[in-house]
Amino acid sequence: MSEQAGDPGVHAGTASPRTGSPGDGLPLGGTVRPITRWDEPVMHRECADVTSFDAGLATLVADMVATMYAAPGVGLAANQIGVALKVFVFDCPDDDEIRHRGVICNPVLELPTGADRCLDEADEGCLSLPGAYAECARPDRARVRGLDHTGAPVTYHGSGLFARCLQHETDHLFGTVFEDRLSKRARRRLRVEAEEHVDDHPLHWPAPPGT
Repeated sequence: MSEQAGDPGVHAGTASPRTGSPGDGLPLGGTVRPITRWDEPVMHRECADVTSFDAGLATLVADMVATMYAAPGVGLAANQIGVALKVFVFDCPDDDEIRHRGVICNPVLELPTGADRCLDEADEGCLSLPGAYAECARPDRARVRGLDHTGAPVTYHGSGLFARCLQHETDHLFGTVFEDRLSKRARRRLRVEAEEHVDDHPLHWPAPPGT
């Protein structure tokens, strides 16, 4: 997921002093890869479950982290670098400006219901449609259960932007992009805005030319 438009407090390369340095708890040393765009088929089908928590997965996750920071963004799913596996990484602040970092494989998303459900209609952006933002209503709280890249169980509770990030990245792994949650009119505006920024994000972005 992209950093929020116009929010000076959200920078994937800047850590809150309450939670340490960028990358804490995330595998580092990966290679920056090109980010897959929305028009690619891998972005519109459900990914496969992660079944092997091996060196190959560790390399993939490190590459995802490097790519997320290079963009920069607050979250990245594996299919956003062309790999159809259910895993995403994140480095994202919540409503209390506490930054959360982690890896989730095979996520199970839980959202509030009934009187506990409150929608947040903030702007949302996606690294696979760079430069474009649209208001997208989502629950302001979320919980995701899954496994980390070593196979250990993890659970994350999110509020504000972090709740949005957990929902956005889980959506990706099930073949949904946030455009799918917008009206036709909002989709058209989003695509026009993305077209205005196309020259800023060549197909190799954020990797170096020739990648």
